[in-house]
Amino acid sequence: MRMRPTLSWTPPGDLPPATTDVEPVARALSSGGVLVLSGAGISTDSGIPDYRGEGGSLSRHTPMTYQDFTAGVQARRRYWARSHLGWRTFGRARPNAGHRAVAAFARHGLLSGVITQNVDGLHQAAGSESVVELHGSLGRVVCLSCGAFTPRRELARRLKEANVGFEPVAAGINPDGDADLTDEQVGDFCVVPCTVCGGILKPDVVFFGEAVPARRVQHCRTLVDQATSLLVLGSSLTVMSGLRFVRQAAQAGKPVLIINRDATRGDPHAVTRVALPLATALTTVAGRLDIPTDNAAAAQTKQRQQ
Repeated sequence: MRMRPTLSWTPPGDLPPATTDVEPVARALSSGGVLVLSGAGISTDSGIPDYRGEGGSLSRHTPMTYQDFTAGVQARRRYWARSHLGWRTFGRARPNAGHRAVAAFARHGLLSGVITQNVDGLHQAAGSESVVELHGSLGRVVCLSCGAFTPRRELARRLKEANVGFEPVAAGINPDGDADLTDEQVGDFCVVPCTVCGGILKPDVVFFGEAVPARRVQHCRTLVDQATSLLVLGSSLTVMSGLRFVRQAAQAGKPVLIINRDATRGDPHAVTRVALPLATALTTVAGRLDIPTDNAAAAQTKQRQQ
């Protein structure tokens, strides 16, 4: 399915009310087999903004589409200049309490898997394993001609060498790693080609207007089939790439639970939506389940299990 650039969604007036009670989430996790679907909201406490929440980046920024990126040199120059600057913020970002709680739930055998719409790699950095990156990762770069993959840090080094003195001040950083720069700030930024074939380089992420790989979608559908319930964390579910899994779970009679401060397109399918900050909600749930989430306690737990 091709991702449409759906940038906004207006909640209808008949959505079920939200709650601040995390007990339904704790009960679901205590039963095990929970599949997590996370969105940009789980990374805001790590310094990465979301798209649609209060102060979200869509209020000032329209994400690059695949069609724009592949259509012209100037669009790619603009993207890579802004992404090169934004990558520094992503490189400094560290997992927050929400990511650590998800990793702790997995260590205690409560999760069947994690699907993330984020491209920041913070779930893995917190210790979660076998994370499905639905929209790819900014940590990898792919050549559109030969298909070669390279680490983003290597491209960052090459771009820095090719653009000595490029130090503009960005107005903001966006969830896709794109910094807000004017055309004047972008200037004649030098884009480097693939070192294997000289082709066009693209971050290994799914742009708006681009299709999520079919095998990845099918893998996620299988995870939904195998789960006992679906827990959505920090996603407005505005785009179909995530909403389809909520609909699938609900149609199969699996409970859908959502933690998101604002209303979501998935609310009509959910048994509950907890309107709390994610770090607060997940830390509270971990406390009720007597699950340590800090790194030192987690290491001690792992040693006891070995």
